[in-house]
Amino acid sequence: MTTAPWRDPARPAAARVDDLLSRMTLEEKTAQLYGVWVGAATDGDGVAPLQSEMTAAYDWDELITHGLGQLTRSFGTAPVDPALGAQALARAQRRITAAGRFGIPAVAHEECLAGFTAWGATAYPVPLAWGAGFDPELVEELGRHIGSDLRSAGVHQGLAPVLDVVRDPRWGRVEETIGEDPYLVGTVGAAYVRGLESAGVVATLKHFAGYASSAGARNLAPVRAGVREFADVTLPPFEMALREGGARSVMAAYTDTDGVPASADPGLLTELLREDWGFTGTVVADYFGIGFLETLHRVAGSPAEAAHAALAAGIDVELPTLKCYGTPLLEAVRAGDIPRELIDRAARRVLLQKCELGLLDEDWTPEPAGPVDLDSAANRALARRLAERSVVLLDNPDGALPLAPDARIAVVGPRAADALAMLGCYSFPSHVLTRHPGVPTGIDIPDLLDSLRTELPDAKVTFAEGCDTSDPDTSGFAEAVARTAEADVCVAVLGDRAGLFGRGTSGEGCDVTDLRLPGVQAELLDALTATGVPVVLVLLTGRPYALGRWDGRLAAVVQAFFPGEEGGPAVAGVLAGRVNPSGRLPVSVPREPGGQPWTYLQPPLGLAGEVSNLDPTPLYAFGHGRSYTEFTWEDFAGGPAEIGTDGSYDLSLTVRNTGDRAGADVVQLYLHDPVATVTRPDVRLIGYQRVELAPGEARRVTFRFHADLSSFTDRSGRRVVEPGALELRLGPSSAQVRHTSRLTLTGPVRPLGGDRRLRCETEVSPAS
Repeated sequence: MTTAPWRDPARPAAARVDDLLSRMTLEEKTAQLYGVWVGAATDGDGVAPLQSEMTAAYDWDELITHGLGQLTRSFGTAPVDPALGAQALARAQRRITAAGRFGIPAVAHEECLAGFTAWGATAYPVPLAWGAGFDPELVEELGRHIGSDLRSAGVHQGLAPVLDVVRDPRWGRVEETIGEDPYLVGTVGAAYVRGLESAGVVATLKHFAGYASSAGARNLAPVRAGVREFADVTLPPFEMALREGGARSVMAAYTDTDGVPASADPGLLTELLREDWGFTGTVVADYFGIGFLETLHRVAGSPAEAAHAALAAGIDVELPTLKCYGTPLLEAVRAGDIPRELIDRAARRVLLQKCELGLLDEDWTPEPAGPVDLDSAANRALARRLAERSVVLLDNPDGALPLAPDARIAVVGPRAADALAMLGCYSFPSHVLTRHPGVPTGIDIPDLLDSLRTELPDAKVTFAEGCDTSDPDTSGFAEAVARTAEADVCVAVLGDRAGLFGRGTSGEGCDVTDLRLPGVQAELLDALTATGVPVVLVLLTGRPYALGRWDGRLAAVVQAFFPGEEGGPAVAGVLAGRVNPSGRLPVSVPREPGGQPWTYLQPPLGLAGEVSNLDPTPLYAFGHGRSYTEFTWEDFAGGPAEIGTDGSYDLSLTVRNTGDRAGADVVQLYLHDPVATVTRPDVRLIGYQRVELAPGEARRVTFRFHADLSSFTDRSGRRVVEPGALELRLGPSSAQVRHTSRLTLTGPVRPLGGDRRLRCETEVSPAS
């Protein structure tokens, strides 16, 4: 029997797909453009917004006779044993391939924001914790582990990472982001993409673009970002993840910018993404995002019109299940209302990706290659390392930490004895298991109370919950105060409960009006500090909260952003001193809770000044974090210099650990542009380097600055490097400067294209 050309792996992928498309009917091509969500809830209590209203009825057996583009969340919809789930997915793929003329399997996709969102899979720290680690290499390793687990279960595409840059910390999805700086988000996000893609999994960049800039920090609210903010803050992480990470898919955002929904914006999804950036992968809809063009945005009058708008803009695949790209699309094409060329364009992109994944090969098999173990010892060790590196010591003015090994410790607070305090809203227990009461979590998640008792076996540890995370009941305050009064030190463990659409204090659809601690936790903290016993505040949260109310009243402050299943031992290790904290803030911690949604990327009018009585200066700045050891920065080399607008310049210093224990410092490079043709942030991060040092050890850190890193979008919409003065500032945070290099860029204004340098290369070498 002669093998059809499209089945021949020796032929170029494009030729194979062209041959296949020439053989397919309209129905078969269209079937490649949607997913199906088997088992999704239709009772209004699903894991996606408006799930029941946006799901069309279909007959599975009839549907798959034409083929199928994607299978949605076989593991992430309900608790299923991973090994059995992999077998069930393989059986579904066998049915799909047997039903259609061409035997093409579906792409199986899953969420993987902080690990594979499946029952029994490792729950890693959330992306905001990745940002706090300032360690892209470790995040790349994380991506490899998650990708390997996905592939072992038969999954081809992961819906991560989130590359939205925080613009207002009241937004519920802050926990899903990497931080408030585009350079940090881009470098860490690209590392995750590299890891995921290296395991053979298609990484999907979310949410393209502008989603985090929603008005009033409301989920799905309109975006009112200006052209330059969009170009200089929102887009760079996506460009970096595509160019340096190699992401093969992009997810269109739900939101609209200046009246144009992203899902119907050819300027964004075709002209910028494909023509300017050269992207050749697939664009997928956020769940029900195409239908929302009719129901929420009201820029389409029917499902067919929504399908037309999305296809024309450049969305290739409707997720999570068919609504618009099914019968409405077919009927509109047959009626001549939608050009067949749009179907061919999208189907070609989908089939090219399937070809890359080996799904068109004759020897493809859906069965797992080996055992499915989604929470291996290696996974847990990686989760522990990432959690430990992400914990931020905000303050320790009198050395209250580490805790004495034999101290009397009162552990107080609603987050201390709850394992779910460690997890974000896209972990399986928080995302899915809340709808399955009685089902065990499937993974071991030590809480902080038990972890602290393990770390300090000779300490006398008592516990009182004090209050609930969000309930207004204060009846537990008395016991909490009594336990504190009997102790040498109180560890107050406060924070968030992750959830979805208002069912938590942090997470998708859990936006807040201000940055006060949820519920009556602030009042509990007041009562604890009033005892006179030293209080160590530990925050387990998905966003920063205003802490100015307690400035100068606390013995120490520790911040952990949902640190995952190994977060309890990690935070306890910091409290006990086994772990030397090295995390740095990926978001500013505000002083006051209301009316000042703020990130550090502010031009002069966004800073404190005489024009307003409101001072937005944060209590703890972006990049801030303390250690149990001391570091000195010596032998700085970076005097005044002139370079061309296409030139480069090296600056370096020696970092020395002058303390008596091993630790890590994070050297941060910021750019200050004194005069430009448009207003610029006072400072912005353009480079950083984490440096691990033994006691007394020193290392030389060199930053290779290129003029491209000073570029911005000018009044005409071009990205340019302008001549003039610049300051390169090295510091331990965005608010501190230890060394400054003053540069003068000479020559003409230089427009930049897609080949511009995106990152500041660094080198760490032995100190001379």
